[in-house]
Amino acid sequence: MNKLYPYLFYSLILFMLNACTGRKISATYYNEHSAALDSIEDSYQQLYQHHPFSIGFTDIHFKTVSVEILTDSLKYIYEFSVDEKRLPDSLERYGLNVAGTMALIRNIQRIHCTWINKVNYYVDEKRHSMIFISIKPVAVTAPFSYKKYYVLAYFRQPQYFDDQGRLLDRRKRRRLRMINGDIFRRINDKVCYTISGKFR
Repeated sequence: MNKLYPYLFYSLILFMLNACTGRKISATYYNEHSAALDSIEDSYQQLYQHHPFSIGFTDIHFKTVSVEILTDSLKYIYEFSVDEKRLPDSLERYGLNVAGTMALIRNIQRIHCTWINKVNYYVDEKRHSMIFISIKPVAVTAPFSYKKYYVLAYFRQPQYFDDQGRLLDRRKRRRLRMINGDIFRRINDKVCYTISGKFR
């Protein structure tokens, strides 16, 4: 058993270093890119109201984009090269704002956004929505981590957080709200983040 102590101690140090570094890098990253991120969220919110869709990049070079287009009864999923003519043609076919959506794709490509999507959730049987933006920049990959994504959650209403800055389900219940199994931490009243092994 004594032989395991050095290994366990070393593992604990690596875990703590990874967690602390990840939190520090995340806060710094958002502060440095908040204008671009907030602009992307705002553009997506407006475009989504016109026609529901989501966008993600499926390759490490951010040249292949996946577009999920929602209709009244079906979800259509397409993959295109960003420069492929079929991409704007397909957006037009389904009634999306072609110029706005193409500009959004270029903007999320520029900051290495892996996914942007709108998700509904319920509080006291009332439906609310939030927007997920997940990013895979090299700077956010903390030491000793593997395939980590920086995930932002944009809420329409101010949220509640505990004294450690963790997202709460409700103010009175003081229960942590887990999103996709991850704990999110406060950036401001409406935006929080996590570092996750899942990009969506």
